[in-house]
Amino acid sequence: MKRPGMQQPDPVAFIKANLPISPVPSIPEIRLHTAGPASGLWRLAGRREADPAPYWAYPWAGGAVLARYLLDRPEIVVGRRVLDLGAGSGLVAIAAAKAGAAAVTAVDIDANAIAAIGLNAAINGVDIIARAADIIEDPPPEIDLLVVGDLFYDPTLALRVMAFLRRCQASRIEVLIGDPERAHLPQGELSRIATHIVADFGGGTGGAAPAGVFALFGNG
Repeated sequence: MKRPGMQQPDPVAFIKANLPISPVPSIPEIRLHTAGPASGLWRLAGRREADPAPYWAYPWAGGAVLARYLLDRPEIVVGRRVLDLGAGSGLVAIAAAKAGAAAVTAVDIDANAIAAIGLNAAINGVDIIARAADIIEDPPPEIDLLVVGDLFYDPTLALRVMAFLRRCQASRIEVLIGDPERAHLPQGELSRIATHIVADFGGGTGGAAPAGVFALFGNG
């Protein structure tokens, strides 16, 4: 366990040294730095209650299904301004950039995720603006498409996210959600538009699971 007074590692150097690069299961077009059993991720993430969990270090089904969907249907993003909310590793943002988006922004509250996104974008040869911020109480951003992968794992967060998504929709921003039907996904407010079998670290086993792409009712 990290002792008081231990220096926090530089996230870029730590990720390069300890998280090997590998193709994303079900999405071989994209490679990411991904944590493994020997990564010692706690040294970077910290173990204080206030430290963000290192969700960015693993593939999650909600992001994977969105990435697969955008790569298979580039017409959804071509020439559009895209924002990836709760971007984690940057998987969905990278897929949007590869599919031809005009501009891609990735936002996450964890500064370590932002470091990972920069590295992962470079590996995949795409340009992404990465910001460490919590924007879900802010006014809707000036974008065309908002993509949200796997942010419905916590009841309080789910309510905040849905309020933000509705405000974005009211500002004529298209919203797409990727999720393997976690407990707090508000399915009564959503319309399923695609399903793919993808790897899911969040399922506890890392095995494959069906996940859906959803639009808000009233999208468009």
